[in-house]
Amino acid sequence: MQIAPTRSTKTAVAEKTASDIQVGIADYKIAPQPNRIITLGLGSCVGVTFYDPVSKVGGLLHIMLPDSRQFTGMHKPEKFADLGIPLLLKEIGRLGGRKSNIQAKIAGGAQMFSGLNQKITLNVGERNVEMARKILKEIGIRLMAADVGGNKGRTMILDTKSGEVTIRTVGTPQKTL
Repeated sequence: MQIAPTRSTKTAVAEKTASDIQVGIADYKIAPQPNRIITLGLGSCVGVTFYDPVSKVGGLLHIMLPDSRQFTGMHKPEKFADLGIPLLLKEIGRLGGRKSNIQAKIAGGAQMFSGLNQKITLNVGERNVEMARKILKEIGIRLMAADVGGNKGRTMILDTKSGEVTIRTVGTPQKTL
């Protein structure tokens, strides 16, 4: 972006155009304000957002499974809560976010196969939520809000300008965390 000599840098940055950044399954994205980071299809998966209200840097991680130690030959740490959450924190730091400022929010962890034997479905959603909470506590990140459980998929949107997280769930009113 070109900055006119009469404008301050702060004003020019504030006028930057916002983008919608998509996060796929077993993926994460980080961005400074004024972007929105969005993930679709949080069924048993869990979305984890980190936001630093001082630097206005945020990130969203879409985890599929709770624990990487149950797998060998794993090549995608963002797929797992135990590896993806610390990775997200590291990447937020690269863009200027400070651990002491980070606010975390989570969503997802639904039981998408109601009526099936719980032993067959392995309660992946519930285990994802439990592991996300555990890892956040272990690394000293405060969980500010959660919208978890149930039996419906969700869309999660992080606004890096405000830190608001919007949750859209089919058949229910939109909510802000």
